Amino acid sequence: MGESPYIGSYPGGARQATRLDAIAGRYDGWLLGICIALASLGVVMVASSSIAIGEGLGVGPFYFLNRHLIFLAIGIGLAVWAMRTELKTVEQYNQLLLLGCFLLLIVVFVPGIGSSVNGARRWINLGVSKFQAVEAVKLLYIVWLSSYLVRFRDEVNATWPAMLKPLGVAVALVALLLLQPDFGSSSLILAITAGMLVLGGVNLPRMSMPIVIGLPVFAFVAILEPYRVRRLTSFLDPWADQLGSGYQLSNALMAVGRGEWAGVGLGASVQKLSYLPEAHTDFIFSVIAEELGFVGVCLVIGLYVALVGRAFWVGYRCVGMRRHFAGYCAFGVALWISLQSFVSIGVNLGILPTKGLTLPMISSGGSSVLMTCAALGLLLRVSYELDRAERQVARLRGEGVQTTAGGVQDEPAAQKTPAARPRTDARPVAAREAGGPRRRVEPTMGQHA
Repeated sequence: MGESPYIGSYPGGARQATRLDAIAGRYDGWLLGICIALASLGVVMVASSSIAIGEGLGVGPFYFLNRHLIFLAIGIGLAVWAMRTELKTVEQYNQLLLLGCFLLLIVVFVPGIGSSVNGARRWINLGVSKFQAVEAVKLLYIVWLSSYLVRFRDEVNATWPAMLKPLGVAVALVALLLLQPDFGSSSLILAITAGMLVLGGVNLPRMSMPIVIGLPVFAFVAILEPYRVRRLTSFLDPWADQLGSGYQLSNALMAVGRGEWAGVGLGASVQKLSYLPEAHTDFIFSVIAEELGFVGVCLVIGLYVALVGRAFWVGYRCVGMRRHFAGYCAFGVALWISLQSFVSIGVNLGILPTKGLTLPMISSGGSSVLMTCAALGLLLRVSYELDRAERQVARLRGEGVQTTAGGVQDEPAAQKTPAARPRTDARPVAAREAGGPRRRVEPTMGQHA
């Protein structure tokens, strides 16, 4: 184990090292508050949108609400676990996480384990419930790709093989997803990959060639299935076949239009009364628009913009401190939440073809709720370690972080005296007196060179 760069550089160096280790971080209050707001809004809207569906299915008016609350409670447990797990511990299992992605997508085809719903084989039968494998794959893949971009940061920008490897992994995952079939999640995985490669510093002219080749191929795959063609045509003109292929979108648009500025009132939606399919899952945004109006729509979009913007800001600060793995994880989660919420909202407003993607933290859906909570827990952990690193750097520079019996707190400005500041010059005394080169001292909290 290497010697600490600051122990012995000044009197009491060992004691100072202990105090640095004792410094804790703080979770980002904005991120935490936005997550709580989205989860709370989700509970309210699931309760409002699912009562008629539960009664129609004969399972009781609060069946879907109770189910949502159970999954949300488990998801909060996963988030707390992620918030308390060191990122360096997560990073060291990156290869196993990638293997887990492929195993999860393969196991859905195993008889007795995989489960088929409406012709799609996307779920793993857990006995008490079903789990959609791709929801876990999104998070595991983001963590693996973040680790890959750290390990091959220079090569990704300079060589073809390093850039093509994550693209090849993404294509392999997409191939398994198309066998299920799940075109929406396939598009999401590819978009996250492209976004993270760009943020990771890939050479953009080199990156453009796979995109130019891949887009026509992906479009051709999309139109191979007749039901996808029907979704595309109904998206262009849902009123042409209002009771057929355009039924979902036309009813969603009627709900949005009926809401006007302030909505018809919470619980007063008409479209959720067995007119709008999947009103508590894929089309819950239309119910929000009908009951809460334009004001509610702006509130939801504003929460997502704030969450994604804050996540990108946290990631940017991490990269600035050379904590690249943490930064890329934040970027990946931000891309996931932003793209999925954009597609879900776009489908409800009729600006995108119908896709089976839930609205993160708001729609009812056990798998989505669980893994979105885990992803947000990882994001909060990133913010915690960033704050801890900034406070440790401030302590090294003598900018006033001190340890007390009650924890770590900032030192008042009046107490910041030159005499109290530790010497951070780690050169030997002879080198300092001779004016030799100054060696930069940085904390080594699991970050990469």
